[in-house]
Amino acid sequence: MTVPPEIVDRLARLDTASVSDALDSLGIRGVLTGVAARVPGARTAGLAHTVTYQPVDTGQEKFHNAANYLDDVPAGSVVVVDNAGSTDCTNWGSLLTTLARRRDVRGTVLHGSARDVAEIRAMGYPLFSTGVTMVSGKNRVELAATGREVTVGGTIVRPGDVIVADDNGALVVPAEHAAEVADRAERVEGTETAIAAAIAEGLRLDEARRRFGYARPWDGPATGQPTGEHRG
Repeated sequence: MTVPPEIVDRLARLDTASVSDALDSLGIRGVLTGVAARVPGARTAGLAHTVTYQPVDTGQEKFHNAANYLDDVPAGSVVVVDNAGSTDCTNWGSLLTTLARRRDVRGTVLHGSARDVAEIRAMGYPLFSTGVTMVSGKNRVELAATGREVTVGGTIVRPGDVIVADDNGALVVPAEHAAEVADRAERVEGTETAIAAAIAEGLRLDEARRRFGYARPWDGPATGQPTGEHRG
């Protein structure tokens, strides 16, 4: 199924912590374990465009350059690269970042390593990876496929799933659950906002959590008002 743009935009406005709580409430594993933000403050959400690398056959003598898939990535996508989490060589750098920005790609998540991090930070591009290295991928890895289901940190990412990423890391929202996750995550944020406001006004933390339904924050209204279960 195709996730409507308005659902992606709603997820883009949410913190990954809230989205993670919403996924937990549905029993869905979403975290892309080991993936860290490389550009502080950058955040993104978009449909996953998956890319898979494989090691170069060392018996071949021909030159293997970097993969040239990026011109075919749809605008609004988040590129998800699977290089088996390798820290031996890179799969992303400043040239790909420049092209990605021109093509309105929303960000990149690497199950592997990036380089040119200082230049990418200067561009403010949302980059997330499991590693950083200066070593080129040329003659070390090559493109195996695009549009294939990949596994990142034990979590499956399918083309068209929604990637949400910020300073906390990155996670995936399965396409068929995206609308429900957005609804629940908005309610989580409403509940958290209400609790924070209550303790700022002097209410005890345990009472604020009880009153606003901290145990099941995804059940609370997005406005952050107390649920019927906890009123009075």
